[in-house]
Amino acid sequence: MLRYVSTRIAGLLGVLFIVSVLTFALMHTVPGGPFDARALEKQQMVPEAIKKQLNEKYGLNEPVWKQYLLFVKNAAFLDFGYSMTYPSRTVLSIFKQQWVYSLQLGLLTLVFSTIVGVGLGILAAVKPNSIFDYFGTGVSIFCLAVPSFVFAILLQVVFSVWLGWLPTGGWSTPWHWIMPTLANSLAPILVLQRHTRASMYDAMKANYVRTARAKGLSKLRIMFVHVFKNGLLPILTVGGPLAAGLIVGSFFVESIFRIPGIGFYFVIAIGTRDYPMIMATTMIWTLIIIVAYLLTDLLYSLVDPRVSLLKEE
Repeated sequence: MLRYVSTRIAGLLGVLFIVSVLTFALMHTVPGGPFDARALEKQQMVPEAIKKQLNEKYGLNEPVWKQYLLFVKNAAFLDFGYSMTYPSRTVLSIFKQQWVYSLQLGLLTLVFSTIVGVGLGILAAVKPNSIFDYFGTGVSIFCLAVPSFVFAILLQVVFSVWLGWLPTGGWSTPWHWIMPTLANSLAPILVLQRHTRASMYDAMKANYVRTARAKGLSKLRIMFVHVFKNGLLPILTVGGPLAAGLIVGSFFVESIFRIPGIGFYFVIAIGTRDYPMIMATTMIWTLIIIVAYLLTDLLYSLVDPRVSLLKEE
């Protein structure tokens, strides 16, 4: 186990290195700089003397390789510097203050999508080729065909503009949470419904279920003791990374509904070329996702004794 974890941590560091190099290189490949983008947005040119001072303040006058080494040195201590879009705030302070909104949206989405996705998957597996199966398949096709940002705008048009039931954006009351949660749940519902149906259906056809039926066990006992325990195990494979992806925020949903989360700030950072914010967001998101994969593998090996993380000698 220790050898496996050590190997995965080494791979984790390798992934972080590759992502940081690619992001840093692509970020600096785009013509112009952050202050040019801000001047274009405000339609007011920044004097060369001021631009020179700003470049010196943020270290942009140094060669790119030197800027990258300085970033790695500071990032190792979670020091990402000050935001270029919000000069009075450090990137870390923005994360601390705004991540709570992304976390709330992610948790609401996770709860709702788990209830709907897993519930529809179980019904479809228990009653294949029935109205429940067709309905679950229809919901999955809808979630696959309709992008979240299109569904978000559709919800705003119907429930805010036409009916006037819900506010178009914000995050101050539970009424503001409904449409963002629905729009953000499309992809998780699709993944959970299809995986749950497939794994539960396979579990119900397994030999140990036939044996339990032959012994005369009740349907409820077979379902809760044998089928659920083994059929829902594969959900862990997608559940961990899915949960991690939800709690780090959503670009489109947070921007459309004006939720002041990390996804919303990341979109602003891209538009204004806020280099510190772009690098910090990319690296923290990457770290959370790959750690989630590692924890998922470890948890899966604990709950299923058939899975071994060590290769036989």
